[in-house]
Amino acid sequence: MLKLYSFGPAANSMKPLLTLYEKGTPFEGHRLNPAIFEHHQDWFKAINPRGQVPALVDGDKVITESTVICEYLEDEHPGEVKLRPADSYGRAQMRIWTKWVDEYFCWCVSTIGWHRYVGNMVKSLSDEAFEEKVKGIPVFEQQVKWRRAREGFPQDLLDEEMRKIAFSVTRLNDHLADHEWLAGGMFTLADICNFAIANGMNYSFPEMVNEADAPHLVRWINQINARPAVQKMFAEVPMEKLRPQD
Repeated sequence: MLKLYSFGPAANSMKPLLTLYEKGTPFEGHRLNPAIFEHHQDWFKAINPRGQVPALVDGDKVITESTVICEYLEDEHPGEVKLRPADSYGRAQMRIWTKWVDEYFCWCVSTIGWHRYVGNMVKSLSDEAFEEKVKGIPVFEQQVKWRRAREGFPQDLLDEEMRKIAFSVTRLNDHLADHEWLAGGMFTLADICNFAIANGMNYSFPEMVNEADAPHLVRWINQINARPAVQKMFAEVPMEKLRPQD
């Protein structure tokens, strides 16, 4: 049986989680605890040496990178539910949106999330204890991000990320004004990957994502939340509770 190692149903971990739930593909879920740096422990780095979730184990194969996992599931475990358009043009449009979320949308939202929430997990550690945790992080760029989250991101960086978020909200809202779904006239991996980042933005960024300023984006978020597979995923897979920064 497939094994998926992930955090709770948000951001990159949600992408393959929701893909599996939408497809109805049986899998064995392993939810790691980021508060104790479980994804940086040796047992998990034996699965993914980069110490990052999600990671999918299919027999003797390990597949990493969230969007790549989603595509792999469509290729190797297609099933009755299709999450890619049948035509090449539709698939290309879908991949434009998944590429955009991976290279742009995810990063600006992630930085603000780290600033507001993630850094609090290590604020109480002594400098020595924190550096000991950082030593276990295999990816240098992630070490830098943890240090910045603990110390506080520069204000000019935060301002730029908020500008990018505002641009992202406008782009999604404008496109969804004329389309029910993001690509191919159907619910696809493009919707899953962008929803994984956009869901909850009406709470975390209410000044941007609201019925008055982004009605089409709000409609799309609500429409996806109403899907049976989405409701089942949220009911069965708990979400981490991180305290926001004061």
